[in-house]
Amino acid sequence: MSEKNPLWKRRQFLQGTGLALSLPWLETYAKAHRVESQTPRRFVSIYHPDGVGLPLKTDPAWKDWSWFPRGGERDFELTKVLDVLEPLRNDITIYSGLSHPAARTVHGHSNADQYLTGATIGGHGPYKNTVSVDQVYAMHIGEATRHASLVLSTNGGIGGPRGAQTQSFNSEGRPIPAMNKPKDVFDMLFVTSNQDAAARLARSKSALDLLIANTRALNRELSSHDQQTLQQYLDAVRDTEIKLTKAQKWIDTPFPTVDTKYLTLEAEPKEARLYFQTMYELIYLAFLSDSTRVATFQLGRENGEGPHDLLSLAVGLGPAHGLTHAVKQPDGWKNLGTYNRYQVEEFSRFLHRLKETAEPSGDGSMLDNTFAMHGSASSSFHLSRNYPILSAGGKNFGFSNGRYLKFGKGNEDNQAGAGIDTDSGWQGKVEVVELPLSQMFVTVLQRLGVETDSFGGVQGTLTGL
Repeated sequence: MSEKNPLWKRRQFLQGTGLALSLPWLETYAKAHRVESQTPRRFVSIYHPDGVGLPLKTDPAWKDWSWFPRGGERDFELTKVLDVLEPLRNDITIYSGLSHPAARTVHGHSNADQYLTGATIGGHGPYKNTVSVDQVYAMHIGEATRHASLVLSTNGGIGGPRGAQTQSFNSEGRPIPAMNKPKDVFDMLFVTSNQDAAARLARSKSALDLLIANTRALNRELSSHDQQTLQQYLDAVRDTEIKLTKAQKWIDTPFPTVDTKYLTLEAEPKEARLYFQTMYELIYLAFLSDSTRVATFQLGRENGEGPHDLLSLAVGLGPAHGLTHAVKQPDGWKNLGTYNRYQVEEFSRFLHRLKETAEPSGDGSMLDNTFAMHGSASSSFHLSRNYPILSAGGKNFGFSNGRYLKFGKGNEDNQAGAGIDTDSGWQGKVEVVELPLSQMFVTVLQRLGVETDSFGGVQGTLTGL
């Protein structure tokens, strides 16, 4: 493609000023150049450790604070844990009865590594993982985007075997280090690393000042619709830059010693919530700019203190991991449910962002062309069964939403393993039948355009999606 054509700037724009920006899809160029006109298909997976609350039906907390809904496929009723998703009801699907066969007898403290791989890593001994589903799609996309994938987590890095701090594993099964500092993510997406670029940015009051100045000429060539799209994008980037400065203060703060009995909602640190929202906004911007079409975000590692334990402070609660061990204490189920609700609330905010952004190609919204999933490899108290998973979007590549899908047999009311609060629970025999989560991944990959009939050693698709 000729560099005289403005379209070439979509991939490498403003490198000379210190910004390496991928612009959003613009109809002005997409219509004139069919090679760029296909609407991207995107995949994002959000993982939260330590499972969810599943009280017994006989417990008064069951009505409000059980994670799974009540009712049937279409007439399901969301509890207080998921009711923040009600405005998105027709855009979401909730799943039960899915898990990885190789992980069902593994303690929940050791299973996060398997969530996107389905590998037989076991609970102890020699360790060997396999490729994660996000990286299969990233390899399929190839050179279509500047970054093959965006790998994020609250803790960063890779962690250790059976204590992963990343959800992404390459084709050899090696963990891909996750980024956890918003400024580093922003710089990777939008700022080049050469010394000249750094000097230019240091002299500028804002990196966005350079960007805005250099888009004026481009703006004259765009349709009125594209001018609005570009302005929306610039506003989003500037807003993110402002948030980055504030969020940095939290992520650089050492993990404090917290006495939970003195915590109240009024004393919540705003930085924790801001950090969460900033990371989601960075995923949104990465998708909006078509810098990548694949992202993972792990909200902490299993069984460990660290930055992720602070996220629960945003709703006036103590360290996140401890909430799962205190469900039988006064308001225990409510506290865990409140934190689970907060996790879903931030995911919901991200989904609304995608839904409200139209594709320049005219092919629906960004949510229509994104398969976004949110889940955990544990259900009740580190039990590696019946994963609590929900997904959203993907309408334009075959997903029918507004449903609560129950798979397997014998656990239609999600009471298998409910109510447990000790390690003896995960060792108990569960007389239910669950289907492999990898069958869902095969379905997802096929609809993203990957030709495969198996994943993680499992054949076939998940019917009914």
